[in-house]
Amino acid sequence: MKDRNTEDSERAQISRRRLVKYAGLGATLVAASPLATGGPAWADDDERKQGKPGDSRNRAWRAGDHHVHSEYSGSFDTKTTPPKFQKGGDAVYPIVTNAIMAKNFGLSWAMCTDHGGPTHSKINLEQAYPDLLRSRILVPEVLQFWGMEFDAPALDHHTLMIPHHADEAQQLFELESRFAKLDPFPADPGRDTEAKMVEFLKAAKGMPRQPLVIAHHASRSATGLGVYGQDTPREFRNGNNAAPEIYIGFEGAPGHQAAPLNGGARGSYGSHPTYGGFDQMTARVGGLWDSLLGEGRRWWITATSDSHVHWTRGGSDFWPGEYSKTYVYARQDYADIMDGLRNGRIWVGTGDLITSLDVTLSNQGREATTGETLTVNRRNRTDVDIEIRFRPLQGKNGNGERPEVRRVDLITGQVTGPNANLDADTNPTTKVVARFGPRDWRKQGDEYVIRHTLRNVESDLYARVRGTSTDEAEPLADGKESPWDDLWFYSNPVFVQLR
Repeated sequence: MKDRNTEDSERAQISRRRLVKYAGLGATLVAASPLATGGPAWADDDERKQGKPGDSRNRAWRAGDHHVHSEYSGSFDTKTTPPKFQKGGDAVYPIVTNAIMAKNFGLSWAMCTDHGGPTHSKINLEQAYPDLLRSRILVPEVLQFWGMEFDAPALDHHTLMIPHHADEAQQLFELESRFAKLDPFPADPGRDTEAKMVEFLKAAKGMPRQPLVIAHHASRSATGLGVYGQDTPREFRNGNNAAPEIYIGFEGAPGHQAAPLNGGARGSYGSHPTYGGFDQMTARVGGLWDSLLGEGRRWWITATSDSHVHWTRGGSDFWPGEYSKTYVYARQDYADIMDGLRNGRIWVGTGDLITSLDVTLSNQGREATTGETLTVNRRNRTDVDIEIRFRPLQGKNGNGERPEVRRVDLITGQVTGPNANLDADTNPTTKVVARFGPRDWRKQGDEYVIRHTLRNVESDLYARVRGTSTDEAEPLADGKESPWDDLWFYSNPVFVQLR
C-alpha cells in the first residue's frame, strides 16, 4: 500500500489529565462539547452510505478497539426471579465515558462489549442500548459499534460485533438470548457445548447482515506453553470451518496490559504469561497462529484494551486507545470498518510505537497488501519483492514518551493446505527470514521504507511483519516490567499463491 495517510485524530478540547480525573464521575459530558445533533448517531442502515466493499477510495488506517466494557458489565442477584441486575459490578464507566476517552486517545471507532449473565440479553436491549444511542450523539467522531463480550459455548469470551443497522439491537438480542451460555435462568448445561458454538456460528452465517466473532484472551487459561485451557486449536478450526467469514481470529495482544503497574500479571495472564504483551498463540514464531495461516486460513489478530477500571483507580486497564490499537484500512463508516476487519486489512500495535504500517508484495507488476493474495505465475520470474513502510510517532504517546523502533522482522511460512490434525499448533516452515535495524531503512517523507526480495519462490506462502522497541530477538515471557518499556507491532499476513 503506497501513499497512504493515517487520519489525523481530532485533539481533545481539555487536557488528558483532566479527562482522566473526570472520567466515570458523570462530569465527562464536559469533554463531549460542542455537542453534535447529527452525524452517525442513530441506527441508520450503512448500506445507504457512499462506497461499496472493495472500493478503496477514501480509505485510511483508522485506529479502534473492539473490546471495551461499560457499567453494564454488572452483577446479578440470582436469589430473586428474575435475577436483579446491578450496574457497575465489574466495569464502572458509562458508555459515553469510554467513547470520550477513545476519542482523546486517537480512536476512530470502538465497540461496547459488556459481559453477559442470566437474562442479560434483556438488559442489553432495554437499558444499555439506549445509552449507546445517546453516546453516538454526544461523541459522533467515534463510530460506536453495538455488540457484547459473548459468553461463547464451551469457550472463553468472544467479541460479537453486530453490523450497524436499524435492527442491530434486536439482532444482538436474538443471538444472545438463543446462544450465550450464561443467558438462561435457571442455567442450561446444554448451552455450554462445542456443538452449540457451531450452531451459533451457523445461525450468524445465515443472517442477512453477518456479524463478526473474535476470540478474547485466548490463552489466559493456558497453564503452559502449548498447554491450552478453555480455547483450543481444535475449537478454532471447527468454528472457522463452520463460518469462515464470521469467525475470523483472536486477540493477538489481549487487554489488561496495565496490570503490572499495580503489581499484576500483564494481560491478567496469571497461569502462563504473555510475550511482549502478546498471547503465546500469536507471539511464538511457528506457533498456533502460523499453523492456522499455513492452512491458508484467513485468521486475523487484533489488539484491545479490555477496559474495565483504569489503572490509576486500582484497576488493570488502560483507556481505549491509550496503549493498544487495532488499525483497520477503511473509510470512516461502519460497513467499511467491518469489511476491513473481515478481510484482514489490519495491523496492531502497542504504546504508539508507530502510527502506520504498510506491507506490499509484488511480482511482475501485480501487487497485494495486508490481508490480500498475490498470484505468481510459475512460468515467469518467481521472485517476490517486499516493501515495508512504517511511520513513527511524531508526538508523544500515552506515557508522555516518543518511543523508537529498534528492529523490524520479516516472517514467512509455507501454505500447505488443511491439516488433518485438528489439534496442531505449529508450522515448522515458519521463520524470521530477515531482520532490519535503523541502518537498513531509509526515510521517505514521514515514513521509513524497507525493501527485501524473496528469491525463487517455489511454494504458496504468507509473509507478515513485526517490530519492537526492544533488543529482544524473540519476545520474552513477561514479568512485572512496565508495559511502556516493551512495545511491539504486528501486521496481518499477505499471501502468495503460485499458479
